[in-house]
Amino acid sequence: MKSIIFSISIFASFSMFNAQIGKTTKEINKQISLPEQDRKLGQWLKENRIPTLGLGIIKNGKLEKAKVYGDYQNGIPSPDNMRFNVASLTKPVTAMVALKLASQGKWDIDEPLEHYWTDPDIANDPRNKQLTTRIVLSHQTGFPNWRILNPDGKLSFQFDPGTKYHYSGEGFEYLKKALENKFKKPLSQLGEELIFKPLKMKDTSYIWEKNTDASRIAIGYDKNGKAYDPVKKETASGADDLMTTVSDYSRFLIGVMNGEGLSKKIFAEMQTNQVATVKGKHFGLGFEIYNLGNGTIALSHGGSDDGVRTLFVIIPQTKQGLVILTNSDEGTRVYEKLLTDYLGEYGKKVVEVEMK
Repeated sequence: MKSIIFSISIFASFSMFNAQIGKTTKEINKQISLPEQDRKLGQWLKENRIPTLGLGIIKNGKLEKAKVYGDYQNGIPSPDNMRFNVASLTKPVTAMVALKLASQGKWDIDEPLEHYWTDPDIANDPRNKQLTTRIVLSHQTGFPNWRILNPDGKLSFQFDPGTKYHYSGEGFEYLKKALENKFKKPLSQLGEELIFKPLKMKDTSYIWEKNTDASRIAIGYDKNGKAYDPVKKETASGADDLMTTVSDYSRFLIGVMNGEGLSKKIFAEMQTNQVATVKGKHFGLGFEIYNLGNGTIALSHGGSDDGVRTLFVIIPQTKQGLVILTNSDEGTRVYEKLLTDYLGEYGKKVVEVEMK
């Protein structure tokens, strides 16, 4: 449950998207079979001590390739439907739950969250009345990333909400509580109804369900190759520990690109700079925004937990996207090469911003 390591809307037609999501991962990969490139990539992963890589490539607003490289265990290749804990890549999904509800007129992103939830730790601080969905999704709550980082382990404000940026998982947990209280449903159910079922994301869940197939879960590893215990969440986190496949998460991003289920107003605000972060970047609503020049932007998010390093970048104007899921503390070692190989000059610009 750590902060982003390396952060990062495509407008394809809805009919094209529906046709694409009906294809299996195997059918998608068969279209662009590149065995020699795949072999080299597998070898490169071994050299960088990364057991498993899930790679999703989006071109022209379609999922062109969804493949998993590496071994599940020694000598046992990972299946393409391997499920990964994607850490903070959970946050954009929770953001889309709130934004879809707002687009349906059932939720107001500028309504004070105190109408539905107030954390007991800050009940006596009047600043709790300033918290809104917009402030949460753009990381302006004033909360630490996690309350356990405070000496007393309690939630508190580090600055006035809405005045500046500070990345916070606590903000998304706060939003989760408000949504659940308002709609009388757990976040896992809201996610299923609003996102997973409409987009046919059959291998995605906020929680470790009773029928979870442990043999398809990518076990996380530290830099020395020691395995971590898998996280088995019984209740949904708004910020962390979503389990999904590379093809499912790529489909989610294509839905984001299409503005699927979003009003024009909400779709535009999602991609609008809400607050400056660092290195010239900004946060929109749930997504980090990179200015790539000449009016071109990239939307992105990254994730980092023990044995998890994940990243996606999508570029609206060129209808491109890249999803990188790894199960290693060393996973960031592959980001630069994959970004530049698959996103070209735009990938290089993203890398340049991060290396400033």
